[in-house]
Amino acid sequence: MAVGLNAPEALQPVPGIRVAAVAAGIRYPGRDDLVLIDAGPDATVAALYTNNAFRAAPVVVAAEHQAAGGARWLLINAGNANAGTGAPGLAAARTCCEALAAVTGDPAEAVLPFSTGVIGEPLPVERIIGALPLLHAGLAPNAWMQAGRAIMTTDTVLKGVSRRVALSQGEVTLTGIAKGSGMIHPDMATMLAFIGTDLAIEAQALDGLLREANRDSFNAITVDGDTSTNDAVVVMASGASGAGLVTAEDRVAFSAALDAVCLELAQAIVRDGEGATKFVTVEVVGARSREEAAQVAETVALSPLVKTALFASDPNWGRILAAVGRAGVPDLVIERVAIRVNDVEIVRDGGRAPEYAEADGQRAFDAEEIHIRIDLGRGDARTRKYTCDFSHEYVRINAEYRS
Repeated sequence: MAVGLNAPEALQPVPGIRVAAVAAGIRYPGRDDLVLIDAGPDATVAALYTNNAFRAAPVVVAAEHQAAGGARWLLINAGNANAGTGAPGLAAARTCCEALAAVTGDPAEAVLPFSTGVIGEPLPVERIIGALPLLHAGLAPNAWMQAGRAIMTTDTVLKGVSRRVALSQGEVTLTGIAKGSGMIHPDMATMLAFIGTDLAIEAQALDGLLREANRDSFNAITVDGDTSTNDAVVVMASGASGAGLVTAEDRVAFSAALDAVCLELAQAIVRDGEGATKFVTVEVVGARSREEAAQVAETVALSPLVKTALFASDPNWGRILAAVGRAGVPDLVIERVAIRVNDVEIVRDGGRAPEYAEADGQRAFDAEEIHIRIDLGRGDARTRKYTCDFSHEYVRINAEYRS
């Protein structure tokens, strides 16, 4: 069960953007598994894609089409990743884009395809093509909730968020959906996320805002250390509001809203991590650089020994200490290191805090939400990473994934 996470009651429509979902029978009988998003004829699109060397066919095609300019349509299927499928997989992704282009009247390059699901299986192209007319006919402004459900795989909760932000030229809306539960780790986005807004903005500026937002959200989460072949995060701006970022205050306000949407979606993925029972924030302060802080935070967040201790609610804090020590920080002075879990100071001056009691540690580790704060005592840089525990259920889910 997801940790402290519930599906949104509703998601706000974004002026200028239409969404639809249908059941194409790709892998999940009796449920929607194919999504179409129309960002509008004047849309600008920014996207980031996985850095996995085995990029899935839809990722390759989406990146090519986005680079060509004029992207408008997002075609997303669940149940089949179309990854590890070689040249036939690329042909399948392109065929789906061409088939949608025939329905919409736009060029195939206006379509960005995305897939999620089992790796190595041929994409059922005919089922997707057969569903396109109904999918296109069903486009509506208020179908974000249906789309959020349709892209789920091992997710247990729909992940979505809406925000409104006031700018000098008027109010704009942001609505986003994401899917992800396992195979979650940087480098890039480690899941699929689609965010729409009616802001009027050029593609280059939108790309810069997305990269800033991604750094502390989708690139700050890990469930199991495995970066997927299919990861992507996309922001679509329809421009329908007519409101742009004409002042410095506008940029700050919109950037903060986009950051918040990305962070909430990213944390929702961790909260719904496969088999998760704990939501964990690893904060590292007192580092010489942000990169150094991230190195330590990631080492702790990825440690199987730390994650299994968290699942057991076992205050075996020595595992955290050991992970900090093996993180590769040069010339680390351990006498300056301090570690706190929630409100309990466990390590001070490089050793167990004199006032630490096992009962206090137990209380901290019993919590569903755990904040591990590590002070390296060597600078002013800091960062945060978000993770979850490792449970028996994680092993079961992944052992049975293809059954």
